Amino acid sequence: MTDTPDGPLGLLAELTHACPLSCAYCSNPLELTKRSAELTTDDWRRVLDEAADLGVLQSHFSGGEPLLRRDIVELVAHASGLGLYTNLVTSAIGLSRPRAEALRDAGLDHVQVSIQADEPVLSDQLAGISSFDKKMAAARLVKELGWPLTLNVVLHRQNIDRIGAILERVEELEADRVELANTQYYGWALRNREALLPSREQLERAEQVTREARERLRGRTDVIYVIPDYYSRYPKPCMGGWGSRQLVVGPEGNAWPCLSAHELPLPRANVNEHDLGWIWRSSPLFTAFRGTDWMPDPCRSCERREVDLGGCRCQAFQLTGDMTRTDPVCVLSPDRGIIDAAVEAANSDEGPAAPTREPVLVPVPALVSRPHRADE
Repeated sequence: MTDTPDGPLGLLAELTHACPLSCAYCSNPLELTKRSAELTTDDWRRVLDEAADLGVLQSHFSGGEPLLRRDIVELVAHASGLGLYTNLVTSAIGLSRPRAEALRDAGLDHVQVSIQADEPVLSDQLAGISSFDKKMAAARLVKELGWPLTLNVVLHRQNIDRIGAILERVEELEADRVELANTQYYGWALRNREALLPSREQLERAEQVTREARERLRGRTDVIYVIPDYYSRYPKPCMGGWGSRQLVVGPEGNAWPCLSAHELPLPRANVNEHDLGWIWRSSPLFTAFRGTDWMPDPCRSCERREVDLGGCRCQAFQLTGDMTRTDPVCVLSPDRGIIDAAVEAANSDEGPAAPTREPVLVPVPALVSRPHRADE
């Protein structure tokens, strides 16, 4: 079926690709949009107006680092005025008290802060700059000002053994929600997969620690744990289905069904050339993989085709060079051997040491840091 959904539930507004961090697992593109090419304040107001007309209920302001946009308060106020639930997705670098109070007064509803580890040595190494103390101060400020606080932790081979200490830090900060999201291997994470993909033993330990923490924190903190696709038998449906629930608008105005779709060889759809309604309902980009009619076998004849919807188009393209192929994560995919080989390599040695309460400095010579730009 290829029925067009009524409208997206959420808009992810990637205001800028500039970021003070240079995390090696980041999904930002290899060629970052220059600050001079970003949408203007008026452009973003129009995008938010069109999103609200489409039926969007949530506006997530992200990047890069959205706090690098001088108009972030103005954009939050505009979205709030439209009745949208507003969420700031931030590294928390730059979330000073005056800026935070201005955002609160503008109607910001929620703050999500990314953290890399539970202690400064490893955290700063993974982030590429000294940032741990600023993140902790910002998280406490978020709670002080009365916002719900979500902490997002990207897990990988370099930090997953500290998941118990990370959860203790989450408890100390009184976060309302924590997302323990194992790295998904797109963009820079794919380039660094050998250094980032955890072993099966690491994942089993992490899952046990997470189950125990979920019980301990029940009623106080929602604990969300996402395993890496590579250890699944079947793929997840892309963003709940290609072009079915979410849309992303990048700094230059290109709209996408998901964060990684910019790498696919599909026609672009830009908000400076078309309104969001046409982009969502009719553009070749958003209709390319909507529903199930596009599927080749084995997806077309599979009883799970309405469940996982063929999996991730970006992952299929990055691993096979063909965006129409079955996601290699699927055990039924003819390309499953690509995943099996990566998993075998990740389990071919002992891996990192067991968890410890002492700060750990993990050597990561194989990591290639994503370029960052904060001042162009």
